[in-house]
Amino acid sequence: MARDYQILAKGFSGKRAKALAAQVQRWDPYDPHCLLGRVVIPTFDLGRPIDVLVKKRFHKAQWKHSYYVTTLTCPSKNAFMDRYNLRGGAEVEQFRSDKSGLHLSARRKQRFIAQKALILLTDLAHNLLSDFRYRGLANSPFALWGLKRIVRDLLAVPGRLYFEAGQLKRIELLSSHPHTEALIICLEKYCSSRFAG
Repeated sequence: MARDYQILAKGFSGKRAKALAAQVQRWDPYDPHCLLGRVVIPTFDLGRPIDVLVKKRFHKAQWKHSYYVTTLTCPSKNAFMDRYNLRGGAEVEQFRSDKSGLHLSARRKQRFIAQKALILLTDLAHNLLSDFRYRGLANSPFALWGLKRIVRDLLAVPGRLYFEAGQLKRIELLSSHPHTEALIICLEKYCSSRFAG
């Protein structure tokens, strides 16, 4: 927060969401099955103004409640929820993708420090793969591939890297592999955008 990061998060407690819903003065429709209301929580302090929204939706003949917190300024309740829904789904997409693509569930270390090192290395691998996907695979046949498929099918293409004085000078991939031609273009694009100058 001190470095001007913003928060946009869903609350965890169903009991708290229900209690907050009881404080809502006005409900507005969000979609055919949901209503949104705003509440003020004076005791909840993040060091800057916050906006708290409660959503209730009719599900299986009863109302279900959830709540959301943000430090962002949104012009309306609907804009708030639209922004939340555009957040990218990291908790589903990224973590599930990392778990299967980087085999997190299969790797466990007995010692705490070893497990911590493994998690840090996995974070590094995730960041490098995300950067490669963003810079190298955009506008390619692989642009919509997930992390698991990138690791399993794309980065497993047999080949060799040639270095001179610590710098990558040439990449050779198995010419008979069906992804070789498109992958070479992606790798050239990635290397020129990432390591140029």
